[in-house]
This record gives sequence, C-alpha cells and structure tokens, in this order.
Amino acid sequence: MHMVDINCDMGESFGAYKIGNDEEILDFITSANIACGFHAGDPSTMRKTVKMALAKNVGIGVHPGFQDLVGFGRKNIDITPQEAYDLVVYQIGALHAFVKSEGSKLDHVKPHGALYNMAAKNKQLAEAIAEAIYKVDPELILFGLAGSELIKAGQRIGLHTANEVFSDRTYQLDGSLTPRSQENALIKDHQAAINQVVRMIKDGQVASIQGNDIPIKADTICIHGDGEHALHYAKSISTALQEAGIAMSKIGNFIKK
Repeated sequence: MHMVDINCDMGESFGAYKIGNDEEILDFITSANIACGFHAGDPSTMRKTVKMALAKNVGIGVHPGFQDLVGFGRKNIDITPQEAYDLVVYQIGALHAFVKSEGSKLDHVKPHGALYNMAAKNKQLAEAIAEAIYKVDPELILFGLAGSELIKAGQRIGLHTANEVFSDRTYQLDGSLTPRSQENALIKDHQAAINQVVRMIKDGQVASIQGNDIPIKADTICIHGDGEHALHYAKSISTALQEAGIAMSKIGNFIKK
C-alpha cells in the first residue's frame, strides 16, 4: 500500500492579523509546519498552534524562514551559510521550547519560502541548514523539495529526509518549482491538482510545464492553508487519497522504518 504524509504551513498569523484556517485544516493533515516569528507568527500564535496540533495528534515541525515579515519570507536574501545555520538553530530552539512545555517533541523541520527554494539549488546553503538540524537533534526529519540539494545534504549528514511534493504548484523540467512570479506557477483547478498528487504518489511521475514527464518521489504532500478555498481543498485531497487507496500517516510513522 502507498503511504504519504500531508503537511501544511501553519501558525502564520501575527498580532492582530489572522492568516489561514488552522484549527479546521488540522483535521485533514498529518504534519504541521509552524512559523517561528521570522517570516510570520509570534510567540502566542506559536503556543496556540502547538496546542491545537497536539490535541489532534498532528506531527509538529519547525518552519524557519528569513527575517522578512514584510515579504512573508519569499524574497531572496543574500545570506552566508553561517547565517543560515544560525537562523535555523535559533528558530528550532524557539519552537522546541513551546513543544517541550506541552510535554511533547518536534518531528521535523521544513524551511520556508525563499530559504527553501534557495537551499533546493545551493549546495552550501543546504549543507548549513542540514548541519544546523543535525546538531540540534539528529532525530529530526528534514523536509525538502523532492530530489533537491536540501534532500541530498540531509542524507549526507545522516538525517532522515522526506521528499516533498506540491499539490498546487507546477514543475520545471529540472524538477524545480515554477517561480511564483510566473503566471503558470499555481494550479488553480482543484481536480487537476488532486490528479497530479495521486499520480506523483502512485506512479512516481509529474508533468513539467514543458510537457515532459519527470520522475519524482513523494513522501509528503504540501497543501497551503491560507487560500480562499483552503479548507475545502484539504478535505478534497484527503478524500481523494483514501479513494485511491493511499494511506495517510505522520511522517515519522513510516520514514524511519
């Protein structure tokens, strides 16, 4: 039987600003990537999101990003590997404290936005992020774009890694995501996105925007929780996977086996 984790970025509200529909979407995912105050989130939001995830038995992950509230962590920032190491260690530490205070532990780390995309192609940046995670806790699972430099760096240092695929994003011929600055970056047709996900999991293939199929490994699926129809989409993905005979489980339940 095929098995997959479903993850969603969460805890991205900040102060008086509410983003996403976290509490309801938690019913349809198995892993939550919680913002740590750099690109989004704040201490109170972190605490509340941790408690909600634990109440619904959803795995908790650190979602470290650039210190870029205005750009939501999606602006490329010229950063050294040492600076990347430091900001990842810092943000792991912040969320770890909230999780530990609730009597639980972290499951994974998934870099956010521009940091994630840069590390997918930049070997030195990827190695710095992987080292930061490994030195804090070698049992943490590193989420990275399927087949990327981030996945390779995690494997080299000895981390468990989870190849991540995206339900609502288009792919380039080299396996990278189409930049959000391009018109065709997002798949807006929900059924088309669901079909893409099922095919990635069952067949290990995805169509690039150039028209060629490329091989892909799908351990965890990212869905976005901040769109207008995010809750409906989360329900639809969950139902479609069950109907396709694909089991859903927290990443740690099968990636470490």
